[in-house]
Amino acid sequence: MTTITPVTPLLTGLAERLPALRDLYEDLHAHPELSFQEVRTAGAVAARLREQGWEVTEGVGGTGVVGVLTGGEGPVVLLRADMDALPVREETGLPYASTVRAVDGHGNEVPVMHACGHDMHVTCLLGATAQLAENREHWSGTVVAVFQPAEEIGGAPKMIEDGFLDRFPRADVCLAQHVMPAPVGFIATRPGPLMSASDGLRVLLHGRGGHGSAPELTVDPVVMAAAIVMRLQTVVSREVGGTQTAVVTVGSIHSGTKENIIPDTAEMLINIRSTTPAVRDRVLASVERIIRAEAAASGAPKDPEMTRLPSFPVTNNDAETTAVVTAALGDALGADRVMTLPQPFTGSEDFGVFGTALGAPSVMWHFGGADPALFQDIDPDDLLENGLPATIPANHSPRYAPVPDPTIEVGVTALLAAAAHWLR
Repeated sequence: MTTITPVTPLLTGLAERLPALRDLYEDLHAHPELSFQEVRTAGAVAARLREQGWEVTEGVGGTGVVGVLTGGEGPVVLLRADMDALPVREETGLPYASTVRAVDGHGNEVPVMHACGHDMHVTCLLGATAQLAENREHWSGTVVAVFQPAEEIGGAPKMIEDGFLDRFPRADVCLAQHVMPAPVGFIATRPGPLMSASDGLRVLLHGRGGHGSAPELTVDPVVMAAAIVMRLQTVVSREVGGTQTAVVTVGSIHSGTKENIIPDTAEMLINIRSTTPAVRDRVLASVERIIRAEAAASGAPKDPEMTRLPSFPVTNNDAETTAVVTAALGDALGADRVMTLPQPFTGSEDFGVFGTALGAPSVMWHFGGADPALFQDIDPDDLLENGLPATIPANHSPRYAPVPDPTIEVGVTALLAAAAHWLR
């Protein structure tokens, strides 16, 4: 006997829609666009929403698209998907792999790839919007479908700054999901902190250039940068408690033009993750202290220049709303497949900006998109405790790509199941 749940009527016709959604996913994957450059993607989203009967607004916060559909009296539910891709050269070998190149915000030509699954997010939300439009007689309320630009660099605040709160119905609840390299069919979330805060620093170190054969006449910023990299490794290991969470990563060092020239400057890009305000403040202060101290120890002629890059707040799931969503997802997909994370992810998100700005509870969950065959000898509980094996590509890897089937069906079902609680 088929179990009837609140989401069941909203799933009518989904099976017939899945082939077209797979075609859409492959098209989006083959045509990725960098942050705030999602013109083609936004156009495809807007066209499909209009075809489905949604009221559509384009250009929100740059390249964002917002669809509104009202089905009578009831709560307002915000569903969000992000659209941007990453400067990564794809190595998946898929027949629809990206070969796109684009110019980034710094004027550099870079390869582009959907290495974080945002193409899957767009596909699933468009599948959910189609189901909501097709089955309007089975729900009541208003849905605000947000297709957000530039999640990788903080596009949600740009949408808020562009009058989002006044231009669209104010949500009573905000919902979103993110695909992850776990077996298809599994969902993971938690109440409270789900994803870390993220802070970035651009550091310009000043040295005194000269000939590589006479380093005594110079102040070498490359050595200065190397000393900083090594010393920064002690911040987490010696200044953060064992039960606390923080990550410090030096993602880029650029300096010099030739092997026998000591340059004048070196640039470093540093990323910091944390899950509490106290740890965040402590780690940021420690990083800046070490940079200044190592520059002074090297005899730098000028103090380092430190510029803050876009930051992301901690993604916090409202506890009461998370319990509701978890139960709804369990009813739709199987309670044994919905898991509670023991601790937050150290990745970061800007989805929480919407709930904070609206004063509404928000919940995000992660859903698996990897071939279950990769996990044949791994217990799902072990994944929660020990993390991914190194052999499985994760988000931001050039080899990362969710399997379309049945990930798309699971993602559409999850969005509709969570929303259905409020749209009954």
